[in-house]
Order: sequence, then C-alpha cells, then structure tokens
Amino acid sequence: MDPLTVLVLVAALGTAGALASGIASMAYDGEIGHKSSAEWMVWRVGLQGAAFLIILLALLVSG
Repeated sequence: MDPLTVLVLVAALGTAGALASGIASMAYDGEIGHKSSAEWMVWRVGLQGAAFLIILLALLVSG
C-alpha cells in the first residue's frame, strides 16, 4: 500500500474519531463537556484539513 494512502486513511480515521469524541462529550458531560466538545471539533477541523491536503498531494504525485 502506498504511503500516501496510509496517511490519508490515518487522517480520515483521526477525523472520524475526533468527531465521535466531540459528539459524545457534548451529549454526556454537561457544561464541561461543551467546552471539551469545542476542543474536539477544533481537532476535527485540523485533521480534516490535513486529510484534504494529503489527498491533494496524492493526486498531484499520481497524476
């Protein structure tokens, strides 16, 4: 498997994990959970951006 493919998969799984953690934190932890949820969503946005950039790099390298 190509290293860029592995990086895309890791970034996508990290994004999904941050999303799930943010939703779970918001649903179960009350007021503190909302702050924690916001932090998880910031991580999600960063990981999603990284995944997007890695996909663009993979497309440029393979094309």
